Amino acid sequence: MIRIPTFTLQEKKLPRVIFSIQYSASSVSEALFTLTRKVYDLGVWCFDLPSVKHREAFRELKNLTEDESLIGVGHIDAEEGVSFLGKPLHRFEPTLASTIQKNLFPPHLIRDLKERGLWKSKRFFPTPASSQVFTQKEIDRISFDPSRFDQALSRLRPEESLFLMIGEIYGDWLSALGRVDLLQTMALKTREKGFIPILSANWATHFLPKAKSVNVCAYAIPVNKNWSLFDLDLASKLIKKFDRCLISLDPFDNGKLLTNPAEALSFLFEELRIASAIAEISSEEEGKQILKALETFPSVRPPRKT
Repeated sequence: MIRIPTFTLQEKKLPRVIFSIQYSASSVSEALFTLTRKVYDLGVWCFDLPSVKHREAFRELKNLTEDESLIGVGHIDAEEGVSFLGKPLHRFEPTLASTIQKNLFPPHLIRDLKERGLWKSKRFFPTPASSQVFTQKEIDRISFDPSRFDQALSRLRPEESLFLMIGEIYGDWLSALGRVDLLQTMALKTREKGFIPILSANWATHFLPKAKSVNVCAYAIPVNKNWSLFDLDLASKLIKKFDRCLISLDPFDNGKLLTNPAEALSFLFEELRIASAIAEISSEEEGKQILKALETFPSVRPPRKT
């Protein structure tokens, strides 16, 4: 059996690489379950569960194996916890996009992101901006939506996805609007429901300083040897000084760094001192490559209480 180093999060041991099985709309659920089972047979006991299909495959595996040690990391979009004038905030995305662009993004940064093909991606502004912007008074009227958030939480189970990742692009957007308080409320509500919250976002250099006060057990941001937003050097300096638990998203740059996974993990674990990474894989062979590289790294033990 392959040795998998661990780290401790909220007194629970998790692997230093958590696998997320790639799944496309054209794939069938059976293929997703098959790869999940193959990775489990390699010794993996923790899986990222970003969608309904992933949760179904995980439940099938747990029922089949009766393995109580299996654990998942669930996801909830922070948008599901906020509203504006009683309406879901996603209905106002064009206005949100224009407001954030005006307040946060100087022209030279917009040009750079457009040249890199990122501007209209899911990490920034998948919705086109409008000519309107929110006033500060309207931003202040964005509110926590308990009924929608409870409904979203009801689809998840603490016994299968004890750790719950909250945020995604709305983690960035709410922090950019100065409404980190809404993320704090969502984190508290997830704890009340028996989950342990992790906060996720994309814009590391902007998000981490803004959201450090939120009561979560860890922060998840995309960072790897090739890039991090907005600037890798600046993000790396910030990460090294950040005194909260960090998880890398996209640690292998969408597969580009899998030619040398040990080097990619060394950058994260040794240079940046990041605790863990969530890695997407599309085959058993990719899983084996990562697990072999992972064997060379130590477990991260919590500091001894005095």
